[in-house]
Amino acid sequence: MHTGAYCDISWDDDGKQVGFIGFPYSIDRSPYYQIKVPVCRIANGEGPSVVLMAGNHGDEYEGELTLLKVTRLLEPSAIKGSVTILPATNLPAVMAARRCSPFDGGNLNRAFPGNPAGGPTQRIAHYVEHDILPRHDVLFDIHSGGTSMDHLVCALIETMPDPQRQARAVALMKAMRMPYGMVADNGADSPTSMAAALRSGCIGLSGEFGGGATVTRHTMAMTALAVDNLLLAMGITSARLLTDADADTESRMMQQGSQNLFVYAEREGWFEPAVDIGDIVAEGDTAGWLHDLERPLAEPEVLRFRAGGIVLSRRLHTHSQSGDCLMNLAQFVD
Repeated sequence: MHTGAYCDISWDDDGKQVGFIGFPYSIDRSPYYQIKVPVCRIANGEGPSVVLMAGNHGDEYEGELTLLKVTRLLEPSAIKGSVTILPATNLPAVMAARRCSPFDGGNLNRAFPGNPAGGPTQRIAHYVEHDILPRHDVLFDIHSGGTSMDHLVCALIETMPDPQRQARAVALMKAMRMPYGMVADNGADSPTSMAAALRSGCIGLSGEFGGGATVTRHTMAMTALAVDNLLLAMGITSARLLTDADADTESRMMQQGSQNLFVYAEREGWFEPAVDIGDIVAEGDTAGWLHDLERPLAEPEVLRFRAGGIVLSRRLHTHSQSGDCLMNLAQFVD
């Protein structure tokens, strides 16, 4: 079934094209309204191909701003192969500064493989997985912690059943020179962009580059470094576009595991962390305290880690509800 999507760039032409993918969505204000997702394609002959994607969640800005810079600066004469840039993939969420779409509540990174007859988020997911990813060798989907979370800067891949693709993914992840590299194992049936890449036949790379629905000099520098190093490692570019020099960094490899690596609120409270992202903790260490502002004399609940590892992320919002993730650990691997 056709999604009704209209893309005004050509996938077969060389040169630099900047346009939109339009997704029809009738609203009260405008019966012929289209969600206009910006897209840039830069191509120069045969060669490797990559999708640079941001705005999968609307409140994660390092990738969005970095890809705007790439769109402005990168020219066909500087590359071999092709680069497709999606700086604001879930545009409704981006424009609303929200994690999820205000139109249908959809979380794009939980909507793959999508539905051509579904709501806006499902249609965007379907187009990305079925029309864009199969044309490319690699997807790099840039994330951060968003409004409610701070996240350790790291690159990320998913476990792949093909050993050759797995080795290539690990090599590209290490080539980005992030302080940490993480291997997740959510499976090919996962509703994420990484699983979409796996199903589409390309290599999926991702990463977390900050949080708090803001950017810093450091997080922008790390995002730029990751993009530059990936393009160089793939042989798409031969010179740096966004950075002056490589980092003298070898990624420490991590993995995520069971629910024992998470600390959750199990009631309403106000969370005071005892550690920060990047700290090394042991089983039984204090993760923080959950205070109760309605009971001033009550001692805060002490929250402890159920396993050891490195603090991968922490909740930024102090006021928490039952079910909110407060801390998340990863563990180092060889």
